[in-house]
Amino acid sequence: MINYEKITKEELAKEIEKLLKEYNKENCIYKLSEIYDEGLSNENSQILENELKNLLESYKKGSIGIAQINPIAGNIEYNAQKVVKYIKHAQNIGLDLVVFPELTLMGYPIEDTIDRHPIIVEENVKWLKAIAKITKETTAIVGFVEPRKYDHLTGKKYFNSVAVMQNGEIKGIIRKSLLPTYSEFNDYRYIEPSPVVGNQPGETLGDFDSEKIQQCEAVNLINGLKYGISICEDCWNNKEFFNDTTLYSIDPIDELSKEKPDVFINCSASPTRAKKEQLKHNMLSFISKKYSTPIVYVNQVGAIDNSSFDGSSRVFDKKGKLLARAKSFQEQFLIVNPHMNLGKIYPLTKGLEKTLTEAKVYTLEYEPDLERTYKTIIQGIQDYFKKTGFKRAVLGLSGGLDSTVCAVLLTDALGKDNVFGISMPSKITSQESKSDAEKLANNLGINFTEAPIKDMVEVTNNCLQNLFKTVEEKWNCRYKQSFTMDNIQARSRAMFLWGISNEFEKCLPIATSDKSELYMGYATINGDMSGGFAPIADVPKTKLFALARWLNENRDVKNAIPEAIILKKPGAELAINPKTGKPLIAEDALMPYEFLDEIIWRIENKKEHYYDMLDSEFLYEQHNPVSKEQKIQWLDKFYRRMAAALYKWSILPPSVIVDSRSINKYDYKQPITSSRINYKGLDEKTIEDKIQTFLYL
Repeated sequence: MINYEKITKEELAKEIEKLLKEYNKENCIYKLSEIYDEGLSNENSQILENELKNLLESYKKGSIGIAQINPIAGNIEYNAQKVVKYIKHAQNIGLDLVVFPELTLMGYPIEDTIDRHPIIVEENVKWLKAIAKITKETTAIVGFVEPRKYDHLTGKKYFNSVAVMQNGEIKGIIRKSLLPTYSEFNDYRYIEPSPVVGNQPGETLGDFDSEKIQQCEAVNLINGLKYGISICEDCWNNKEFFNDTTLYSIDPIDELSKEKPDVFINCSASPTRAKKEQLKHNMLSFISKKYSTPIVYVNQVGAIDNSSFDGSSRVFDKKGKLLARAKSFQEQFLIVNPHMNLGKIYPLTKGLEKTLTEAKVYTLEYEPDLERTYKTIIQGIQDYFKKTGFKRAVLGLSGGLDSTVCAVLLTDALGKDNVFGISMPSKITSQESKSDAEKLANNLGINFTEAPIKDMVEVTNNCLQNLFKTVEEKWNCRYKQSFTMDNIQARSRAMFLWGISNEFEKCLPIATSDKSELYMGYATINGDMSGGFAPIADVPKTKLFALARWLNENRDVKNAIPEAIILKKPGAELAINPKTGKPLIAEDALMPYEFLDEIIWRIENKKEHYYDMLDSEFLYEQHNPVSKEQKIQWLDKFYRRMAAALYKWSILPPSVIVDSRSINKYDYKQPITSSRINYKGLDEKTIEDKIQTFLYL
């Protein structure tokens, strides 16, 4: 492997000469672009850019640089530095156009920050204007937050906009028309929808409303070609594609199409989710084919808190065929020309290609989505730690599946030297669990030690029992059976982890709860839920088993996870099952995970209710006999425990959204006090009878 950051001028010249002999012109363009993405000194960049400019000469008209960048939310100077770097590069190699993702200067999402601290909006406009001054013949399209004048306006304070800049000036402004307010999106909280689709003159910056719409072409003319520019959601509302189930009354792409653009451009910040690639691929292909117009889709990459963006920017030609696609989960500068069929298709994460025509059904065949899941979480961990200034992670290693998968992910994201696994056995922890934890740590090469919690548990319990006696003198409502001892164990472990975090710099404790158990409240506040980050909180248990096997097969070091951990039935080892005399198994307390995870999937993806599920066949039932009484018992338990778990969801640490739907508070909001919802519903006769009884209350 060549280290291009340290390569000499002479070595680079030889490498370029070798590539020119070995590959045709188009392949050379992409080989040299990949070298540029590796990072070069200024002097070496000039050598490489001169060669790229020569290679691109015949592709110049309509040439576009897709700047797929990873911004930091609110760090305008950092983001501007990246913008300037790629504008300069695009100019040096002679491209017509360089395009950046949605809200590039500010970073997306920025949430309430722009309302509480409007100075950062003023700053992003200052930086935008300064960047415009350095532009030359190459046009730059850059996303930013645009302020509105407050004196007489109704509505929100800001627009989500992109500026079209060339020759030292802001030539045009395009404002987002459709504002998603669902799942993790909350655009309409502070953003005003544009009253007009497409381009408005640059002088309208910061002084625009429905009364100031200027009559001009909605498309932008750049080097003789017309570009219809839109922002993210604006291309997600085609009535034909969505079978008339769209959210908005207008379709900006349809409006832009009336001016016959040569190319559509969409500046986007679209997070990755399970099954989203299928939808996005087919929708963009449909749009380009419907209007016989190529579409260039430029997506953000990197993670901001709970949202992980996959990049995978792409181009479809006028027939709806994929012409180019950028790398997934990596920054990249991708050169394309939709009119001259210049483009390279980098692969999606392994397996996703299989899902492009897949039906939406519940399945345990997770393999097509496992590499995407892995990279989504890895990116989420890396960017959360890097962007917040943390470096090290400490976590409890129980010898169970959840902490095991977390340990592997943290090792791959942060490096083995920056991970410390702590085995914290209690008096009921099995010898197998202790040895499995140590073996895993040795296989991964991470730091490891054992810290028994027996003494802490006994002291805490003795103190609490004395306290309980005093409280009981006033409150005659003590539980006959409680989970106090279970929780003392979990919270004692959290004390150790937070203690290490407080004592050693840039160290964050990790919460290891998974999605299935969070739904059921089968997790302890200030215990296993306690931490600064929760890597697998949006991964159901059945998928975790599949991911563990995938990790063993696909990491450089094979089989790091001991087989005994994967075969072991999950359990917290906090209490003894009185029926077996052994530590309680989670499925005994809950239900089979396969059945549980399908309930979650049906609610999240199909919005099914209690009786829908009672009257339909689950995948689990196809190979396990389940009586109707048992099914009722499991469904009743699910809804009862889910309702009681709402308050736990609200205090979950930051976590990466992975699934198509989630209980992450950025994605799903439900009042904690709504726990008395009747999820079964009542028939009309029962309701009428209850109304009659109310009359006599």
